[in-house]
Amino acid sequence: MKLCYDLRAGVAVHHVKVKPRCAVLTMLKRLDKIRFRGPRIRDDFPELAESPPASDNECSDDMQLKPKAALRDTEDLQRDPAGSGSPTMAAAIQDFQRSESDRLNEVKGHLEIALLEKHFLQEELRKLREETNVDFLRQELEKERSRRIDLEQKMNETHRQRAENKCVWSSRLQKWLYERFGVYIEDFRFQPEESTVETEEPLSAKRLTENMRRLKRGARPVTNFLRNLSALSNWHSVYTSAIAFIIYMNAAWHGWAIPMFLFLAILRLSLNYLIARGWRIQWSIVPEVSEPMEPPKEDLTVSEKFQLVLDVAQKAQNLFGKMADVLEKIKNLFMWVQPESTRKLYICLWVTFITSCVMPYKLMGFMIGLYAGIKFFIIDFLFKSCPKLRDKYDTPYIVWNSLPTDPQLKERTNATVSRRVQPVVSRSSLAAVPCGVSREEETGRSHSTKKGAFHEIFNLPESERPLAVCENGWRCCLINRDRKMPTDYIRNGVLYVTENYLCFESSSSRSSSSKKNKVIKLVDITDIQKYKVLSVLPGSGMGISIATPSTQKPLVFGAMIHRDEAFEAIFTQYMKIMTTTKPPGSTEL
Repeated sequence: MKLCYDLRAGVAVHHVKVKPRCAVLTMLKRLDKIRFRGPRIRDDFPELAESPPASDNECSDDMQLKPKAALRDTEDLQRDPAGSGSPTMAAAIQDFQRSESDRLNEVKGHLEIALLEKHFLQEELRKLREETNVDFLRQELEKERSRRIDLEQKMNETHRQRAENKCVWSSRLQKWLYERFGVYIEDFRFQPEESTVETEEPLSAKRLTENMRRLKRGARPVTNFLRNLSALSNWHSVYTSAIAFIIYMNAAWHGWAIPMFLFLAILRLSLNYLIARGWRIQWSIVPEVSEPMEPPKEDLTVSEKFQLVLDVAQKAQNLFGKMADVLEKIKNLFMWVQPESTRKLYICLWVTFITSCVMPYKLMGFMIGLYAGIKFFIIDFLFKSCPKLRDKYDTPYIVWNSLPTDPQLKERTNATVSRRVQPVVSRSSLAAVPCGVSREEETGRSHSTKKGAFHEIFNLPESERPLAVCENGWRCCLINRDRKMPTDYIRNGVLYVTENYLCFESSSSRSSSSKKNKVIKLVDITDIQKYKVLSVLPGSGMGISIATPSTQKPLVFGAMIHRDEAFEAIFTQYMKIMTTTKPPGSTEL
C-alpha cells in the first residue's frame, strides 16, 4: 500500500493510492547484485535468476522516475480538499515519507558504490592490459617468425648446395665408371623381353622334301652312335666288345669311369676335326649303309605331292604317338595308376636314398659304375638273347611294358563297366528268355542301333547280330551307280557285317521307313575288292566294291576311314560262307 501526499503543501489528502512494494524490492536486489558480485549472490538470492538483467543506467532511470511519481502523488493530495485530515493518517504519511527518503538515500549510496566499483574495474582492466602488453608480444612474435623463416631459407640453401655438390660428384663418379666399365655394365642392363613372332612358311612340296632330307642327314650321327652302342651290347664283334668290356671294368674298378668318358668325347672331337680337314677316317663297329640319294624333282604331280604329304603325316603321327605313349607311361608311373609298378619304384628310391646317406660317394660311384658295366655288357646280352628269361627277370622291362597309356586305361574302364552291367541285364531278362534259346541268340536279340533293334530294322532273324569287329559299324557312303536320282545315287550311313549278311543302315532322317536300307547276302556276292573312287588321288583309295547278280554295276561303299579293317572282316566272313553254301541272290529292302 502506498499513500499519495503533497510535498509542497505538506497536507494530507483523503485519496490513498495503493502501490505494490515489489518494484522497490526488485531495485534493491539489482543493486545488491551489482554490489555483491560472485557465486554467493545466486545462493543468497535465488530469485535473481528469474528477474530480467538490468544495467546501471536502468537503475538510475528508475530512481529518477520514482521522485517524479512521488511528486505527482503529493500534487494530487493537495488538489483533493476532501481528505480525511485525521492526525493518524498524517503521522502515517510522515512515517512513510521518512521511510521512503531513507530508502532513496540508501539507493543513492548503492548507486555511488556501483559507480565506484565500475570505475575501479575499468582501471584494473586498463592496468591489466598495460601489463600484458599484447601489441608488444605480437611484435615479438612477428620478429621470431621472421627469424625462423630466415633460418629455414638458409638451411634450404645449404641443403641445395650440398645436393648439387653430391650430384656433381656422383655424375663424375658415374662418368668415370662408365668410361672404365661401361661395356660390361651395358651387358648386365635389364631389358624387357621382346616377343618375336616367327614367320611360318607356306606349305610347299619342295620345301617339305628338303626338310625330310635334312632331318635324315642330321639324325645320321645319332643313329650311328646308337647302332654302335647296340652292337657293343649285343656282342656283334666279339673282340671289340671284349676289349671294351675289359677297358670299362678296369676304369670302373680304379674309379676312372668319368675320366674315361671325357677322354672318349675328346677323342671323338679330334677325329671329327681330322675328318673335317679332309682325312678319311672311318671307325664303326657296324658298317654304315649308305642310302641311295634320289635326285630332287623340280616338278611333282598332284598325286606325288599328295602321297608325299600322306607319308610325312604318317611319320609324324607315328612319332607323336610314340612320344605320347612314353609321356603317358611316365605320368601314370608317378601318379600311382598301377600301384604294383609304382611301389617298386618307391622302394628303389628309398633304398637309394638311404644308401647315399650312409655310404661314401666314392664307394657308391664305384658300385654304380660296376653295375652299369655288368648290366650293359652281360645282363642285357643275356636278356636280348633269351626273351623268356627277359620276360621273367628283367624288372625294368616288365614294369615299363606293364604301364598303361591313357587309351588303354579308358578301354579297361569301359570293359570293367560292361562287365558290371552285363550280369544285371542278364538277370533282368532271364524270365523273358525261353529255355531253348542260347546266349548268343539272346545277345543278338538285345543288340540295337540308333533307330531300334537290329533284326527289326533289317527284317532279319533274331540270331543275326553284328560281328564283334563291327559292333558300332563303319561309317561310309553307299554309291549305287544304277540309280539316276542324286538322292538315291549316294546315301550316307553305317555298314554292318553279320554271319550271313552285309547290312547298310541309311542315316537319312527324311524317311523313317527302311526302304533306303540295304541288305546283301554274303552268298550272293560275286566279287569283292578294294576300290578307289577318284583315280587322281594317290594310294589304293578308301572304298570297297561289291558286285551282285541283281545290280548292273558294283555297289561301292566309299569314304571309309577303316577301309582295310572292314575289307578284311567282310572278306574273311565271305570266305567262310562260300566254303559251305552256294550264292542264291540278293535282297533289297
